[in-house]
Amino acid sequence: MKKIIIGTAGHIDHGKTTLVRALTGYDTDRLKEEKQRGISIELGFAPFTLPGGQKAAIVDMPGHERFIRHMLAGAFGIDLVLLTIAADEGIMPQTKEHMNIIELLGVDKGIVVVTKKDLVDEEWLMMVEDEIEVYLKKSILAAAPIIAVSAATGEGIEELKTQIELLSALVQEKTSSGYARLPIDRVFTVSGFGTVVTGTLWSGQISVGETVELMPLKKQVKIRTIQVHNEKTNVAFAGQRVAVNLQGIELNEIKRGYLLATPGSFTPSFRVDTKLRLLYGSNRTIRNWTRIRFHLGTDEVLGRIVLLDRDELIPGEEAFAQIILEKQIVAHKGDPFVIRYYSPVTTIGGGTIIEPNASKQKRFKEEVLEELTIKEEGSLYEMLLHEMEYSGQDIFTIDDLARKTGNIPGQIIEEIQQLIEDEQIVDVKQGQYISQAKIKNINEVINNTLQEYHDKYPLRVGYPKEEMRSKFFSQFSGKVFNAILKYLEEQDCLVSKNNEISLIKHIPTPGEKEKRAINHIVDNLNRQLFNPPGIEEMKSDLAISDTEMSEALVYLINQGQVIRLDGENYFSKVAIEEGKKILGEYFKEEQQLSLATARDLLKTSRKYALPLVEYYDKIHFTRRIGDMRTRA
Repeated sequence: MKKIIIGTAGHIDHGKTTLVRALTGYDTDRLKEEKQRGISIELGFAPFTLPGGQKAAIVDMPGHERFIRHMLAGAFGIDLVLLTIAADEGIMPQTKEHMNIIELLGVDKGIVVVTKKDLVDEEWLMMVEDEIEVYLKKSILAAAPIIAVSAATGEGIEELKTQIELLSALVQEKTSSGYARLPIDRVFTVSGFGTVVTGTLWSGQISVGETVELMPLKKQVKIRTIQVHNEKTNVAFAGQRVAVNLQGIELNEIKRGYLLATPGSFTPSFRVDTKLRLLYGSNRTIRNWTRIRFHLGTDEVLGRIVLLDRDELIPGEEAFAQIILEKQIVAHKGDPFVIRYYSPVTTIGGGTIIEPNASKQKRFKEEVLEELTIKEEGSLYEMLLHEMEYSGQDIFTIDDLARKTGNIPGQIIEEIQQLIEDEQIVDVKQGQYISQAKIKNINEVINNTLQEYHDKYPLRVGYPKEEMRSKFFSQFSGKVFNAILKYLEEQDCLVSKNNEISLIKHIPTPGEKEKRAINHIVDNLNRQLFNPPGIEEMKSDLAISDTEMSEALVYLINQGQVIRLDGENYFSKVAIEEGKKILGEYFKEEQQLSLATARDLLKTSRKYALPLVEYYDKIHFTRRIGDMRTRA
């Protein structure tokens, strides 16, 4: 069944709380001061069952100008508004401010409820209704029905319930897939249970026993119990008013404005990029660095506005702006927000979050404005590609892209597949995506590095793979980097083999100087098979540097002409094969071989016999048993 949140709005003492009581039977004024003064100070909540059985919840918002911040905390997340206007007073200042907030939050379904009908005559009522029609003519509630009621006599209440049910059928249900997000509007304790928070679940779902993250503290807490409509439940869904009993946190650690969310799904930020609109009826303009009060969900934060494409925003205009906040908030792309002037405190505008975790932006930069335009107006396909090409992140999962674009994972999968088919992005490793533009940049870095490396070390097969990753691409795990290399190899961009990377056509080619060293080493090792000359001796004969000698040896090892045993013992391939032949003949007659016998057979010293037989053990030509060897 659909979940509906209904909010009341209107001037102080225009009968909102009395109306809620007439509709639901609940008195939402719970504080002693509220009952003494006869006004709502805090948010009130009441479960509401529509005539057809549909369950809903009503958020009763205070009307006094001093408590607009409380009204704002309740207004976010409502699906339908009951704009109450008292018949004996008509449109008043807070009627207009509440209406501005409704407009800014995009609440386009509502009913104008003219209360206290019993206090006026028919002619006066008609005059008030005419005034309302004119006032709302160009507003978001221009088509809203106007219903006059009397909570005292009950007149009009049933008609109002019927109209609420009709409008509720048009409400688009919030999705319960994706990340859970519950802005907290009340915090209190219940004896024997501990800390309880309430709020409207904006998205996703939460379950008893589940661990959620308290933001912006990034503290994980466990859900002990859940209530919806004053009834216990195991699961709560997006669009429901929820009371959550939390385990592992004290009352003084939580306050209104905090958020419960799926762990790891949101990042607190001091900066947000926005599309900001100044109300047409505002009596103030906004200049760069204007200080404001920023309202998002149940949170209120002081901040300053950085206008990105102009020096001043005048009433009725909208512009791209970055809002720099004095404390961290948790926002999501597409969230509506409201701003109020710092002092005197009045509602002046609002807008939509474009980038919830913004970096510092420079003003009047064309590329900045183009990027924000794409993020605001682009198709999901365009937004996904833009994020993957231009953000500082390289590898993305579906969840990453959902957070970046403000969409649920299910909406993204189809577009991701299209981007792959269009060869705009690559799935490098089981749902980890990278753009072709980033792949191209990676390939360019690798190829330039390899070209320099091959020029400097012409005898080497390739660049060490892990050294390449750690030096240039440390943002990638080893597995992801290997997957990228595999893709580039499949595209004939490089060769990745034996933990080394090389250019596609690279063949280690010695020059004349290198050939001289190579031939000298091979000739000397082959001339003294089992008593090879030392490296220093050969280097001295050649009159070359340590580096040149090392390069020649690495080349010969890679070519398989020289085998390095332990330490600095180098033998030619000819020596290794000849040794196997000699020992093989021995094993035709004998079962066991001692080190001394091997030494004598190979006509060498213990210095060389030991590493040779250990090498034969290693390649499973022989097998060591105690101090003896047998044929493997």
